[in-house]
Amino acid sequence: MVRRAFHVTALVAVLALTGCTQLVGGVARPERPDVTKVSGLDITTGESGAKPGVPDADLRVENGDGGEMDRLAINALADVAEYWSEQLPARFDVPFQPVERLVSYDSNGTGVEVCRTNTAGVANAFYCSLDDSIAWDRGELLPMLDDAFGPMSVVTVLAHEMGHAIQYKLGDRGGVDQATPTIIKEQQADCYAGNFFRWVAEGKSKHFRISTGPGLNQVLATMFFIRDAAGTSAEKQGAHGSAFDRVAAFQFGFAGDPRRCAAIDEAEIDARITQRVFADEDRDTGQGKGNLKVDDPDSLEALEESLREAYKQTGAAPPAFSTSGADCRDAEETSPAAYCPSTNSISIDLPDLARIGTPPKRGQKGGIGDFAAFAEIASRFALSIQQATGYPLEGPAAGLRTACLTGAWAGTTTQGAARLKLSSGDLDEAVAELLADRSLIAADVNGTVVPSGFARVEAFRDGFFDGSGLCTRKYSG
Repeated sequence: MVRRAFHVTALVAVLALTGCTQLVGGVARPERPDVTKVSGLDITTGESGAKPGVPDADLRVENGDGGEMDRLAINALADVAEYWSEQLPARFDVPFQPVERLVSYDSNGTGVEVCRTNTAGVANAFYCSLDDSIAWDRGELLPMLDDAFGPMSVVTVLAHEMGHAIQYKLGDRGGVDQATPTIIKEQQADCYAGNFFRWVAEGKSKHFRISTGPGLNQVLATMFFIRDAAGTSAEKQGAHGSAFDRVAAFQFGFAGDPRRCAAIDEAEIDARITQRVFADEDRDTGQGKGNLKVDDPDSLEALEESLREAYKQTGAAPPAFSTSGADCRDAEETSPAAYCPSTNSISIDLPDLARIGTPPKRGQKGGIGDFAAFAEIASRFALSIQQATGYPLEGPAAGLRTACLTGAWAGTTTQGAARLKLSSGDLDEAVAELLADRSLIAADVNGTVVPSGFARVEAFRDGFFDGSGLCTRKYSG
């Protein structure tokens, strides 16, 4: 997050934070979500992964070794194929034809020829239309995903690759051809993966189960892991999307049917995609390109200025900032920032803020980045606005409203001449923070977090694109 302009499409937060709590005559009131559900499904916390006692699928696989990773991949592809055998006729009046080749390989071993490519050293999973094949690396990629995020991360990647096969099989009906930009194909494939996971969450998968709480959180964390690097242009050949954009596409699929995914086109991408290259004004302050030192007084001053500007239309008295700590009689202490309703003040723990705001170095554990740290403070500022406008500060609705209002503040940092501006990768930092177990962005005044990471990210995105007017209507409790 740097002091510069960030060029985004006209859709982004044009109405952010104007008329905060008032409804405009004739405007339809948005459907209020049930905060105990995820896209209409109950929030569950049970086991995610393979269903016990179910026989493995019997699919013909080339070059397989019969090991755990191959069994996981085969069962995943069998269930994904079953899903599409139902959906293609029902949604598009097209029969489903199975993929011609399924190929397993070990990127650390002897390569095999797939899609006119030798797989030696290729730690990847991919679909190839040239020979209608899906291939996966059982030696490095799949074990790494399984170790880091659990078995459903492997299912996520293979469901995405099957999404590309569906594009090929749909042809014109799917809105994709040889000239279609990569980012459109990838967003559709992420969306198709979301379709499949909704089916799994509804209990229809033969081999897998997933909880809509921690289970979906792990799937979204996988989307974060396989994002494009900050600074990558969405127009680049081979671009897959930022975490913010990839998670959005997955969520559209989870909440809708495959026709929603096939409708993703160039117009939607131009209006919605946030992935941008670094600008010339982005600089490396020693925290990585585009990252400020969050505990620097000048950085905190710029943050406070942006928050006051973002919420000034509400008429609420802005809270006071303190870095010396404070006792509060009517709220629990949260870190790195805490809001105290009785004094209308925000106390900041600078060491903890710096820990969160320092991005990790390659191969090392660390924080997230400056935007994640600033957004946690912004979330506490959003609580002060809710108090001033008469909204309760405790409970799940308050947590989602806080995430949405924080997203609305983020939307305003794409505009005007303010000192604090979004930089490439900042919204991905928001996704990382929102998926954390103790996400303060989506927590109420006492730090109680909305249990569904899916719902947290969705609420933040609502605010970012549509502004605080939507936040106070949709998440009014």
